[in-house]
Amino acid sequence: MTTTAPPAHPRPVPEHSPGAARGPRRPGRIRRIGLPYLLLLPALLLELLVHLVPMVIGITMSFKELTQFYIRQWGTAPWSGTDNYRLAVDFHGAVGEALLHSFLVTVVFTLLSVSLCWLIGTAAAISMQDSFRGRGLLRTVFLVPYALPVYAAVITWAFMFQHDNGLVNHVLHDQLHLTDKPSFWLIGDNSFYALLTVSVWKGWPFAFLIVMAGLQNIPRELYEAAALDGAGMWQQIRRITLPSLRPVNQVLVLVLFLWTFNDFNTPYVLFGKSAPAAADLISIHIYQSSFVTWNFGTGSAMSVLLLLFLLAVTGAYLLLTSRGRRTADV
Repeated sequence: MTTTAPPAHPRPVPEHSPGAARGPRRPGRIRRIGLPYLLLLPALLLELLVHLVPMVIGITMSFKELTQFYIRQWGTAPWSGTDNYRLAVDFHGAVGEALLHSFLVTVVFTLLSVSLCWLIGTAAAISMQDSFRGRGLLRTVFLVPYALPVYAAVITWAFMFQHDNGLVNHVLHDQLHLTDKPSFWLIGDNSFYALLTVSVWKGWPFAFLIVMAGLQNIPRELYEAAALDGAGMWQQIRRITLPSLRPVNQVLVLVLFLWTFNDFNTPYVLFGKSAPAAADLISIHIYQSSFVTWNFGTGSAMSVLLLLFLLAVTGAYLLLTSRGRRTADV
């Protein structure tokens, strides 16, 4: 008599085992994947309305002969093609020569301001690295220029730079006797130094804050080992601090460069609608070309050229820094 064994039931395969067959995606998983994009949607819409749409309108305006006669209906302004761009880059003409002068002043001003902000901020952050009594209060005092509103700070400096009753002339001329007579700081060649002073004063606390945060990631054991090997303070800064801060400094320098090169509030509040030739930054120059002379087409073309320049500099800087990081890793 032959008996037939009952059919064996296959062992259930765990759901997450390698042999498990992948079924269709669950709706919950799809919702989880799409949730981040849904949360980013309001920010993307605001970015579109606040930045991209005005940028497209500005680029369109740069190809039009938009003057004060077409302000109410700028869409009806005649199409000028690339005439505004040719006028802006014609350095033998009055418009191009003034734009080139403003560009060179802005480059020199930006390099000096960024260098001094980074140097003062880094030195202050390194000096605040060790614990001592009153360090928290001193850190707070250092951050006051960065916390103050820009208009309040610059207006205060404008009063301090006054010729007759300003604090700067009172200290330099009346107290220290460093000048033969009170200087004019808001007109003439001294306006460049006044603008640079205000820019560095309100910019270095940001560098101090970023570098101080970067210093927290450097292990104290490195300094202790270097001190045991006989390394002094300057050798520790050169061999440990600065190389460890390289990623932080790369971002910091780029941000300071973009902020300083595009700075409009400081010269506008300090000098008004028309800055002196020595302090004619390109931001205030474009404003004057657009809203003072009422030539919005030329001003828009200058803005587009400035945008292209900053994009080129930013791209080259990121390329060089990324290549430097790869070389250092190798």
